[in-house]
Amino acid sequence: MAWRSSGSSNADLIDKMAKNGLINSSKVAEAMRKVDRKNYVPDPTWAYEDSPQRIGFGATISAPHMHAHACENLLPFLPSAERDREGTASRSILDVGSGSGYLCAVFHHLAPHSTVVGIDHIQGLVDQSISNLKADGVSARKGGRVIVLCGDGRKGEPEYAPYSIIHVGAAAPQIPQPLIEQLAKPGRMFIPVGEGSQDIWQIDKDAQGAVTKKKLFGVMYVPLTDADKQWRGV
Repeated sequence: MAWRSSGSSNADLIDKMAKNGLINSSKVAEAMRKVDRKNYVPDPTWAYEDSPQRIGFGATISAPHMHAHACENLLPFLPSAERDREGTASRSILDVGSGSGYLCAVFHHLAPHSTVVGIDHIQGLVDQSISNLKADGVSARKGGRVIVLCGDGRKGEPEYAPYSIIHVGAAAPQIPQPLIEQLAKPGRMFIPVGEGSQDIWQIDKDAQGAVTKKKLFGVMYVPLTDADKQWRGV
């Protein structure tokens, strides 16, 4: 049903994904309505197509239905103000391969009291995403609620760990151990894994630190790779 979810506007896109069962939570729908996809793609003509779009630097922005799947899957582990007051939850969210910055904005609206950290290994994408976020009314800066950094996302970002949720926007050959280590207790990671044939994996860490891994469904993502390989399209 994903291909039927393309819309004439951002609101229409979200409404159609909800109608087609791709969005089930009103919180996810509300957050995605607040983030206008046209601010995160080079050609606004295709902004509301339910398909991946190239954003330059050998990178893509995932299809809207994949962002919806990720948010729905991660929703139970999003930091909440109630758990924070009890001292039982991390206040940080990590988006590895943050690309356009779109999902950083959605996470910010889902958990506005939290720190959302986006990391990408190409400085041009980092700069572009900060501009995209600004155009969408979200300030990305050091010390703010949304931070976008240049670095190797396979290593995570220890400074803001642990993370209640980790989203990975590119496919890793194996699940990077540093990301598992930086997952909070409890916490959840949503990550595409594989070379060629890929699957989304759900990685959960419980309050005692025990880790469980569950394969969800098949996908096709760009690889989580070195910056020079991405530039060359390797």
